[in-house]
Amino acid sequence: MNILNFLKISFRCPVTLGLFTIFILSGFQGFSQQASIELGPDEIALNEPFTITITVENDQLRTYNQFPDIPGFSKRGTSSSSSTNIVNGRVSSRQSIIQNYVANAEGTYRLAPFTMEINGKDVQSPGKTIRVGPPAQQRTRRDPFSIDPFDDFFGRPDNAQEFVDVKEDAFLALTTSKDAVYVGEGFTITLAFYVAEENRAPLQFYEPAKQLSEILKDIKPANCWEENYNIDNLTAESVLLNKKRYSQYKIYQATYFPLNTDPISFPQVAFRMIKYRVAKNPSLFGRNRQEDFKTYYTKPQKVLVRDLPPHPLKDEVSVGNYKLKESVSDQYLETGRSFNYSFTVFGEGNISGITRPEPESDNIFEIYPPNIRQQITRGNNRVTGEKSFNYYIIPNEPGDYKLSDYFMWIYFNPIQSTYDTLTSNTIVQVTGESKRNDQIQSNDLGTFYDLIEIENNQLANLHRDQWVKTFANLFILVMLGASIYLVFKK
Repeated sequence: MNILNFLKISFRCPVTLGLFTIFILSGFQGFSQQASIELGPDEIALNEPFTITITVENDQLRTYNQFPDIPGFSKRGTSSSSSTNIVNGRVSSRQSIIQNYVANAEGTYRLAPFTMEINGKDVQSPGKTIRVGPPAQQRTRRDPFSIDPFDDFFGRPDNAQEFVDVKEDAFLALTTSKDAVYVGEGFTITLAFYVAEENRAPLQFYEPAKQLSEILKDIKPANCWEENYNIDNLTAESVLLNKKRYSQYKIYQATYFPLNTDPISFPQVAFRMIKYRVAKNPSLFGRNRQEDFKTYYTKPQKVLVRDLPPHPLKDEVSVGNYKLKESVSDQYLETGRSFNYSFTVFGEGNISGITRPEPESDNIFEIYPPNIRQQITRGNNRVTGEKSFNYYIIPNEPGDYKLSDYFMWIYFNPIQSTYDTLTSNTIVQVTGESKRNDQIQSNDLGTFYDLIEIENNQLANLHRDQWVKTFANLFILVMLGASIYLVFKK
């Protein structure tokens, strides 16, 4: 007795059906779970579809990412299938999703190797070359009277199956962490899709990366510095909204820092999702859902930007909530011997925009431009990190010195709405002989100044020198006239 006849007999007898169901459920544990990708044939006719099938054995096909694009082909929807096998008294299951492709023209096309994530695991495919030939003769349609009555259970044709739309409990939203900020103060925007835990309508993302690239053209403000959170995977995070649990799928998230007082507007954007229509009379082995699309929209958002209070450095200071940590290679120093001093600003704000302190060298310290290192962390709807300035310094005079006389950094704190200053608390002790004169001697003034030692230091009479020049010119003129006279006389 083959498996099809066994199944048909079983469903005529309730007792046999019950035993068969228990047998299937108990046998599923006998095989390991596997996921695979199967490609269609190497050669197809122009009017025949090429397929890519992903299959999971002995498990439910819960999640998978989008199927690859094939140059020269267009996607034409998906279908699903499932089956059950009995091998030596043990039962295994198989569930598949089939993506159909239609060639745009005859020719030879290359499907490059690709990887798909199926139930959280990466499955690779080597790709293949596909040859598309002339259209093939269409098959005659099957006589409707030859349909087996058991097709109602084992899967009826697509045109005979009726699908219904199930109302989904989901929405798309673009939110901002703040409604108003100061110039330079950060705020975070989040574009996410929310699905209620009680939702029963099957949904799936459709080309999210391609859609996001178009959305960003509309929502990215030109007058802001952007810190992108670079979301690569659409993973669910449970959130509570209005006393209701939702799965939040973040599509895009970034923190913006306004560069001027222009208000920032985020227009309404659209995001397309795959929404499946469900079979009205589902069958065990037939197609139980039909692919459809639905577009979701966000509400417009606006963030006001306030100017900073008056201050001489209003247009230069950084904005954020910062603190200072500092270190020095040695607090007990000798003149002429260098040391390192690190001035590190850390906290929340635009770390990339933090400017360095500008200490000035004098006769006491030679201070060289710093080496700069920064570390930025983007998470929990904010940007944090630190920026270090490592200075190379040479002391020239002995004594005790406060580095606060050289190192300070002014910023604006948006939480307190006040300007604040980070000042060094380090004191260094310098011993040894003064190197101030060595510093002066080390500067070469050039050969012009070397002539001072050999030049006469007596004052010269400028009027006497002018008379000598006049007499010399008259003498030359007389000699020239006498020469001309002698030439003509001869």
